[in-house]
Amino acid sequence: MNTIKALIKKDLYNLSSYKVSIMIVVIFCSLAIISTGSVNYGPIMISTIIGMSSLSTFNYDEISKANKFILTLPVSKKEIILSKYILTISSIIIGGILGYFLSIALASTMNLFNENKIDINLMRLLYSTVGGLFGISLVEAIQIPSIYKWGAEKGRIQMFAIIFSIIVISAIGFFFITKLNVDITNIENFLNNYGIIFLIILTMIMYYISYKISYKIYKNKEE
Repeated sequence: MNTIKALIKKDLYNLSSYKVSIMIVVIFCSLAIISTGSVNYGPIMISTIIGMSSLSTFNYDEISKANKFILTLPVSKKEIILSKYILTISSIIIGGILGYFLSIALASTMNLFNENKIDINLMRLLYSTVGGLFGISLVEAIQIPSIYKWGAEKGRIQMFAIIFSIIVISAIGFFFITKLNVDITNIENFLNNYGIIFLIILTMIMYYISYKISYKIYKNKEE
């Protein structure tokens, strides 16, 4: 566990140069929330920004050839991958929590000075936050194995191709559901009652599969 902590500290040190950039982007997101009054989008934007910034550690490692040196130490490939997933998942969760409370704080502050009050629906905001976390988690669960397979730059291109394919398939499926007048009432009721739990479990499954694929790729890869 100490080894994993050391690897995470190494990545956090590399990310320290992003502090100012992240703060500026968060400020702009806050201004966007204030100007539009769309508090539900705050957690999505901020979790995406902070979550995606954690992936830049792969670029640092690739450019500096860090893993070649790290593997000369008493560190296993499984620990290297696990540290990346812990950092990525933690970044997304922190971004979601920060975005959730920041949205509430901004909306509450705006309501003190504006006659047109913003409706702060905590449950709707929670659904928006969990949905945003699921969306960014889906992207990163696909991207991390792609990076291990093709590298940081090529992996990003492959990731966009995969995500585009998912979007196209989803759009085609939605089109046929609409044309065939499929009754989705039961699905809507299920999501309304168990949507948050379902997305959390699905996210955990996605990351588990992603981790297994990444480990299998990296274990057989020569540095």
